[in-house]
Amino acid sequence: MGIQEIATVTGLSKSTVSRALRGLPSVAGPTIDQVRRVADELGYVPSSAAAGLATGRQRAVGVVVPVIDRWFYVKALGGVDAELRRAGHDLVLYNLGGAGGDRDRAFRRSMLRHRVDALVLLSLVLDETERTELELTRHPMIVIGGPAPGLRNVGVDDAVVSHLAVQHLASLGHRSIAYMGGQDEDGMNVAVPYLRHDGFVDAMTAAGCDVRPEWMVDGRFSFAGGADAGAALLGAGAGSGSGSGRPTAVFCASDEMALGLLFAAQRAGLRVPEDLSVIGVDGHEYGATVGLTTVAQDPEAQGRTAARAVLAEVEGHGSESLGPATAELVVRGTTAPPR
Repeated sequence: MGIQEIATVTGLSKSTVSRALRGLPSVAGPTIDQVRRVADELGYVPSSAAAGLATGRQRAVGVVVPVIDRWFYVKALGGVDAELRRAGHDLVLYNLGGAGGDRDRAFRRSMLRHRVDALVLLSLVLDETERTELELTRHPMIVIGGPAPGLRNVGVDDAVVSHLAVQHLASLGHRSIAYMGGQDEDGMNVAVPYLRHDGFVDAMTAAGCDVRPEWMVDGRFSFAGGADAGAALLGAGAGSGSGSGRPTAVFCASDEMALGLLFAAQRAGLRVPEDLSVIGVDGHEYGATVGLTTVAQDPEAQGRTAARAVLAEVEGHGSESLGPATAELVVRGTTAPPR
């Protein structure tokens, strides 16, 4: 089934049908809706190869993810996909497969075959060779998550995130505050952990609180890592009340680590928030289920913003500057004044 059949059914010219299928602004909205409805009814499938030959574009955007099983990546990917589908573009996924994955396959071969018109990178920091290879493609590019030098970025201000968390705990009266951060266990996410760590130190100093090195623990940005680090942090002082052996509150740089810490606190016989206050970052739906206080962000909205930004560049509208994404303190049941 081709464009001629759609034109016959709708009574429109082939050129109008073609422009409507591409969603061009020169075609009225009702006409676009009519053409797409008839195309669906007739089972029309556009040929991306033919469109690429005719226009020099593939109507596809590549999205590079470190791994595909993390909450933030899944949510951001969903936002990118929703926006691309709305605009009639395909999504081509490049999964790097973690620290042991084959980055060379993605950066030095697949992306250089011109199968996409633009690239969205999720929480990646590129080495010099990778940057050079990507620049050869001349594709519009954007990063979701931590900043990457020389590339536009969509994400929260991680220093602000840490300040919101520490200020909340300090306002409740906490002074003995621990930090759970560390590097992503897959070795990909570099900028965000450092920015949140440095933001925590700055916020503690501003609040007049001491930063204790033994209370800076590595939770690997995962549930399992949070549980392990929480057991080590809480184990020694679990039975000593709110004395010097144990913090009265913990700021976790991700909700997944915070959820692991809640598990560790329960196993240590501690009540949250009576014995220990816990705050995370992200807005994970599991956190809402257990009543976790968090600094929430919206990775799906960040994905939509990133997709719109690169599509605008593909269409020749230039690259607009993007401000920080929204971060909001959401107070629930895991934080309270210290005993």
